[in-house]
Amino acid sequence: MQKRPSFVLWLKATWLDIFTMLVLGAIAIGVYSIRPVGTRMFPLTVIDDRTGEDTGEVVYPELAYPYRSQIISSGLDTALAILVPLFFLLIIQIRIRNFWDLNNTVIGYIYSIETSAAFQVMIKWLIGGLRPNFYDICKPDPSLASDPTFNVTGWNGVGYRQYMYTSDICTSGQTRALWNAMQSFPSGHSTTIWAAYVYLYLYLNAKLKVFANYHPSMWKLILLYCPILGAVLVCGSLNIDQSHNWYDIVAGAIISTVFAFSSYRMVYASIWDWRVNHIPLNRASAFRRSEGYEASDLVFTNRAGWRATQPAEEKEALPTTVLENDGNMASVANAQSDGTMNNYPAEYSVTNGYSLGQAQCSLLRSRYRGEDMV
Repeated sequence: MQKRPSFVLWLKATWLDIFTMLVLGAIAIGVYSIRPVGTRMFPLTVIDDRTGEDTGEVVYPELAYPYRSQIISSGLDTALAILVPLFFLLIIQIRIRNFWDLNNTVIGYIYSIETSAAFQVMIKWLIGGLRPNFYDICKPDPSLASDPTFNVTGWNGVGYRQYMYTSDICTSGQTRALWNAMQSFPSGHSTTIWAAYVYLYLYLNAKLKVFANYHPSMWKLILLYCPILGAVLVCGSLNIDQSHNWYDIVAGAIISTVFAFSSYRMVYASIWDWRVNHIPLNRASAFRRSEGYEASDLVFTNRAGWRATQPAEEKEALPTTVLENDGNMASVANAQSDGTMNNYPAEYSVTNGYSLGQAQCSLLRSRYRGEDMV
């Protein structure tokens, strides 16, 4: 088992990650704070679908997208996205009690949130898109298109029916709120929410052993999918509040899910392999399955012997015959009778018919607990 590292050793091993996080965070904040690239255009009049004629009706917020008050405030969104999953990741350590696991958990969590956030900020800045509440924030005045002072781009009143305009005619002014209204794709809140909650989902799956080699209790399945339910509810509120289009939310969820899976795999031995997906990786040495599994007890559940520490002799490789007999003592007895028992180590010798050596009995019992698979 790994010894708890001193702060100096920990800092020496993680300083490059810390530096990268600070730089990436600074870049993301800087990009988020400046005006989006390019000119975003939007329609201002309504075309009659039946006649194809311009009705001459100016689209105001009431006729476009009714802007409703937010169900969840922006500050609460941030708390739900970052603090709540982090709280559960930390509180599980009351049972795990391992600095190595805590270090990898928190660092992987930061990987997931920060990289996905930087990714979506760049897409917002370069591509973006109009929010459903854009007209409410812009408050456009088409008459400004004839004023050279406001029509800076010269692209107002253009297009097939001359009803495409730019933000030059927005009476709200070129403010941060207007820029934000032109950067709807992908949803930043959805990206952060899914990056945090999918990572928590993967962590719970590894620690609870929901999809393992035994039948777990139903409460574990319910608890496992609580983060996914929370992410769906928060993202659904963004659509109800008219803060984002549905495709903005879906794009943010896809981006963050990819980063959550990638981040978890960077710090743990596997994503879905229930035998090792709870084992944190070490920076100094590679994880080798053939050498026996370290930290086999770093799980939340007691079922199937998951928290039982393996003695060193139980990690030794067994002959194929013993591993495949599933506890059938007759196969070992047959090996003794036909003279092939010499292929087994001495401690696996059979005496008095079906009696086994202590080490082998322990290994066979471990198969029923699932312990030899950790």
